[in-house]
Amino acid sequence: MEARREETPSVHGSGEPVATKLRRIAEKARTERSFKFTSLYHLMNEELMRGCFQRLRKDAAAGIDNVTKEEYAANLDANLSNLIERLHLMAYIPQPVRRKYIPKPGSATQRPLGIPCLEDKLVQAGMVRILEAVYEQDFIEDSYGFRPGRSCHKALRALSETVEGKPVNHIVEADIKGFFDHVNQEWLMKFLEHRIGDKRIQRMVKRFLKAGVAEDGNVTVSDEGTPQGGVISPLLANIYLHYTLDLWFEKVVRKKCIGFARLIRYCDDFVVCFQYKTDAEKFRRELRMRLAKFGLEVEPTKTKVMEFGRFAVQNAKARGERPATFDFLGFTHYCGTRRDGTGFRMKRVTTRKRFTAKLKAFKEWLKKARTLKTKELWATAQAKLRGHYAYYGVTDNLPGIKRFAAEAEKLLFKWLNRRGKRGCLNWEKFCEVLKRFPLPQPRIKVKMFCTT
Repeated sequence: MEARREETPSVHGSGEPVATKLRRIAEKARTERSFKFTSLYHLMNEELMRGCFQRLRKDAAAGIDNVTKEEYAANLDANLSNLIERLHLMAYIPQPVRRKYIPKPGSATQRPLGIPCLEDKLVQAGMVRILEAVYEQDFIEDSYGFRPGRSCHKALRALSETVEGKPVNHIVEADIKGFFDHVNQEWLMKFLEHRIGDKRIQRMVKRFLKAGVAEDGNVTVSDEGTPQGGVISPLLANIYLHYTLDLWFEKVVRKKCIGFARLIRYCDDFVVCFQYKTDAEKFRRELRMRLAKFGLEVEPTKTKVMEFGRFAVQNAKARGERPATFDFLGFTHYCGTRRDGTGFRMKRVTTRKRFTAKLKAFKEWLKKARTLKTKELWATAQAKLRGHYAYYGVTDNLPGIKRFAAEAEKLLFKWLNRRGKRGCLNWEKFCEVLKRFPLPQPRIKVKMFCTT
């Protein structure tokens, strides 16, 4: 009922709700692949903005204007009316994002985080809904990142179906250096113009690209990269890689391959499956030149061709080598057999780097949260473990999440024991607590069996 209420329109000239107009735009984009949309910006109206506002997180950090969702909602009608007026006068100027540094789990370095202002989040969310109506019809099926109805697990399942059900013998594992920071804005605008002829949409996208980053009182503007922390950034990234990578692979690379080939991408993280090594090696060589044309660079140490598939283990043993593995979306993939010992299966385990990082993040949270009331701390710990199992609890990774559960229990015991006099909580007492207030048990949540 909540989603339906958000879509309930106020009265407009055409009498049609925005959702209906977006569906018609999507149908037009699907049936006319070369059509250029010249009239979209008028959809940035109060109905759309109100729906986007409802979806904003209540606890999201404020940007440089320090305006929270609660404060904006106190005078919502007037604020939205004023915002719409500025938008349609083209007087709306995005503000720089506030840069904040947060600890990077598993590393001594800190990760920069961009926090846009509330109105910038609203405007970006509205533009995403409009642009998605067009580009969701264009994006290839094997693009899974930050798209409606798609997820990391669906990308992993597609990979399982491909490796286990198709003649795959080689994998190209690739890594793009600092992708979000090196998107060429000039190329991005050219790509956008293929489908978006509305000059006001183009201008607003460009304004967000040039909004800059505020740090220590200074504002830095770059000719590279997409808006930090903005909801529009993943969509712009998908558009960029759609033209630089996806279409090139589908229309050029795959047609030249001797055997089977398939690219599976989640935003800037992708792997490519090949039947023949010659096709894989050729793709690896040409990928560097293709990305360089658009200002991107592959990481040589993380971009490689490996033998992987139903014959990889026996071939590696014959050479006196260990079978190759590769990492994708937080999992290390390796060659194995089915439970009965017969037949090939691609299996997964949490990558060592991700396991260490997640455990360190849990530890850092415990250090800060140990002063909370036990009930509140325990409930949060349970939620964190459930979240971990929901993502990493995939077929064949039960040992991985069991190890995480065991280490998390040890950390809970250690930091709960430091809340009072050292040694006040021994392991036996802690086990009794676990019996009375059990933690979520590690279980497989997502099945990855090949259905072909």
